[in-house]
Amino acid sequence: MIDRVARLQLGLRVGLAIGFGVVTGLGFEPFAWWPLLIPGTAGLSLLVLGAGRWWQALLLGLGYGLGFMGLGLDWMNAIFLEAYLGIVLATTFFYVLLAGLAWFVRGRAWWPPVIAACWVGVEALVSRWPFDGFGWMRLGYALVDSPLTGLYPLVGVAGVTFAIALVGQGLLWLVDRPGRARVLVAGLVTVALLGVSWAGSLIPAGTAGEPVNVGWVQGGAPGGGVYGIGPARTTTKNHLAGTVTLMDDVAAGRVPRPDFIVWPENGTDMDPYHDAQTAQALVDALQVAQVPLFAGTILDGPGPDERQTASLWLDPSRGEVTRYTKRGIVPFGEWIPYRDVLLPLIPKLGYVGAQSIPGTEPGVLQVSVAGQPLNLGVMICYDVSFDAISYDTVRYGGQVLVVQSSNAMYQGTGQIEQQFAITRARAAELRREILVVTTSGVSGLIGPDGSVTWEVTDPGAATGVVSLARRTGVTPVVSIAPVLELTLAAAGGLLVLGSALWRRRAE
Repeated sequence: MIDRVARLQLGLRVGLAIGFGVVTGLGFEPFAWWPLLIPGTAGLSLLVLGAGRWWQALLLGLGYGLGFMGLGLDWMNAIFLEAYLGIVLATTFFYVLLAGLAWFVRGRAWWPPVIAACWVGVEALVSRWPFDGFGWMRLGYALVDSPLTGLYPLVGVAGVTFAIALVGQGLLWLVDRPGRARVLVAGLVTVALLGVSWAGSLIPAGTAGEPVNVGWVQGGAPGGGVYGIGPARTTTKNHLAGTVTLMDDVAAGRVPRPDFIVWPENGTDMDPYHDAQTAQALVDALQVAQVPLFAGTILDGPGPDERQTASLWLDPSRGEVTRYTKRGIVPFGEWIPYRDVLLPLIPKLGYVGAQSIPGTEPGVLQVSVAGQPLNLGVMICYDVSFDAISYDTVRYGGQVLVVQSSNAMYQGTGQIEQQFAITRARAAELRREILVVTTSGVSGLIGPDGSVTWEVTDPGAATGVVSLARRTGVTPVVSIAPVLELTLAAAGGLLVLGSALWRRRAE
């Protein structure tokens, strides 16, 4: 089959590469047709392994990446077209690299696991470089509803990427030269993957302690592009109004009294220490609630023309007790790499505003609720796409996990569903409930197995109270996944290098 496809005109093969990239993108939200990841990943190898020259392989990888990223990241158009084109081109480079790596192992008997390992390596790279990485479209994020879900607490997102890529390569290996031996090997590998996934599904959620009633407020936002949260202080007023509504429901007995209340990222859009109206709104919210408020806000500094996205733990009697500062910040969304060079060249980047500075401390806060200590694990929006940041929430003792997010600028796009799916994968990895609170949807509660307990998809205002158990315990993924990712990436790279050197000697 590989040989037959290789005889097609190059232009047709490039078109097929774009198509296979689109097929892979359809495996992600908002489509969520995860089985398409199998023919999608197989399709890239089908074309690349038959390429006669290295530059043809790279061209095919370019086509694949453009199809995959062009569909998967189309939500960047909500910012502006140039941002969309830039991020698609930047991420496509990594699939050009993947195609080049795959081409060097053509004809080798062991190419299926090597190419699957190269998928892991390329995703590891794009998650870290450049600009601290943009690993938003990792294959492992799309499989939380698949039979491989049980792999998450064992081997993490990287391991799930390897598994589905291996299935795709195995399918091509089987179809290319079908035979009894290959059917047997493919069957054994499939059974092994399903067996390990089943074993992983038996890992229980962390040990449950005394529950905590957590109130949440989704203030609602107008949405639509860069200014999606509305004019200055609009989001603050919305979340104050939502807090009043929540406490009215408490007084009427419609929901239990919360032990604390969570506002999302951009629950306020101005620094309460420099803006009197914002400060007063937080004081008013605390007076209404009479319980601690965990509020997402924007803080000025630490330097001139700088800012930080933070979550403040505010006590009705003591004010700010502690805070978490967002560690994963979005390049060209919250900060501009090479700002002094790029901003004069591309004035539209001015929409980013002051340069965001990332935090450095793990997202675990030691707080007190209802007179009892609580370790609160927190991630803010883009944080969820980083393995280390996610794992830190339980590594450092988080008992209750929340994700605060502001997706108002992406209303009507697939970004919101993609982020919620990533958060579901994190819940499945850590075997913890995760409460997601956003400015305008999707807010919701995710179960320890990654299932959706409930969700609010309407971008308008919503409030509620949910009971979350204080949980302890760490799944194997926290220790195993980083080592596994490094091992697979290194093994894939070394085997590709060995194959390339062997070919050079043979020639």
